Amino acid sequence: MSKPSLPEWRTAAGLVPYPDAMQTMEERVAAIRRDEAPELVWLLQHPPLYTAGTSADDAELLDADRFPVFRTGRGGRFTYHGPGQRIAYVMLDLRRRDIDPRRYVRGLEAWVIAVLGEFDIRGERREGRVGIWVARGGIEEKIGAIGVRIRHGVSFHGVCINVRPDLSHFLGIVPCGIREHGVTSLAALGRDASLADLDRALARHFPAIFPEPVR
Repeated sequence: MSKPSLPEWRTAAGLVPYPDAMQTMEERVAAIRRDEAPELVWLLQHPPLYTAGTSADDAELLDADRFPVFRTGRGGRFTYHGPGQRIAYVMLDLRRRDIDPRRYVRGLEAWVIAVLGEFDIRGERREGRVGIWVARGGIEEKIGAIGVRIRHGVSFHGVCINVRPDLSHFLGIVPCGIREHGVTSLAALGRDASLADLDRALARHFPAIFPEPVR
């Protein structure tokens, strides 16, 4: 896979436990801030679990016993992670890149939309609804989630794209607090894409959205 020279790109084998991922991100963000490590885009999958962002409402956790639940410092509400999703944790030095938080989130959205376009899927933004949506037959379904945290100008957490997860696992929560819309995936939309296919698209489109900063 052809990858940008910066940041570093890493792909995890197997399923990464959520606490391990959080510890790795915390350590890397601190190292980036101290100029002791390069920026990082980390591609991985988690075992089935629910996460609660800083705006999570416990009433939206419909089945607390189904999967482990982790409270996390990212923005947003409840979401699901599990096999068949591609998670991209993005650790960038936004200070050096001169990117404010709003522009950064818009960049993540643009990245996911561009990647989906390679699979002939039209991903769209929706005012007041974070994430990337697909409209078909009068129904809107979420295909990509975005949750970020920024500490001392360095980003972490990132994006999640549904490639081929078990969509029934979303039934234990109200995803992102939105009851009136569902969730979908590349597989549910008839796209026979692998995680490796998606990873190549992620790497191809990243430099146009987040070009290497001028030193």
